Amino acid sequence: MQPDNIEQRSRAGRSRLPADPWEDAYLRFETPEEEIRKFIGRLKFMGAMKWQRNAKIVELFCGRGSGLLALHRLGFSQVEGIDLSPALAAEYAGPGKILVGDCRQLPFENASKDVLIVQGGLHHLPMLPEDVDQVLAEARRVVTDDGLLLVIEPWLTPFLSLVHGLCRSRIVRVLSPKIDALATMTHYERKTYEQWLSQPRLVLDSLAKAFRCERCHFRWGKIYFAGRKRSC
Repeated sequence: MQPDNIEQRSRAGRSRLPADPWEDAYLRFETPEEEIRKFIGRLKFMGAMKWQRNAKIVELFCGRGSGLLALHRLGFSQVEGIDLSPALAAEYAGPGKILVGDCRQLPFENASKDVLIVQGGLHHLPMLPEDVDQVLAEARRVVTDDGLLLVIEPWLTPFLSLVHGLCRSRIVRVLSPKIDALATMTHYERKTYEQWLSQPRLVLDSLAKAFRCERCHFRWGKIYFAGRKRSC
């Protein structure tokens, strides 16, 4: 299934256009090295240093693979990614591998992975809750019986509301290239982004159906969710 239009294409799940305004804005927002360091901080916060270093890990909606590079820097050796965009996958230059595919139909065997990670892919899916439920059902199928799902997505915290206010200010956008880049990204993903943020209960219900929550934090405009596979 292909995304319907540019608003439904994500950093980690779309065919990149020759001049993609979303992608260009993201690269203005943070450098690849900054993104890797950000991912390392997130992983440490969610307890990744306690995971077995030989754990079989897959990052969904992995884009150009910065999350995979973060995992490798933390010492994990069996790391894969999957993304819908061949162009973004081709930019990866790490020791792992990226498969081109749809995260709603994962190309992995049942109970074959120890950890699945999503960092900013679910909120770009066009159908809520249907597409999210399908991704989570596939994740539940693929992880082992004691397997872990880690999800980090935007969440409408007071901090994010403040950021949205800043993005609406022309003066702030002129003074802050980072805010201007974020406002541009939000513009091009507005349909699915606002759909996601406006239905938090639906999102939490979808997560709870497939995974038993172990940790859930709402901080700095994000939800940090870690859950174990629910038994039948």
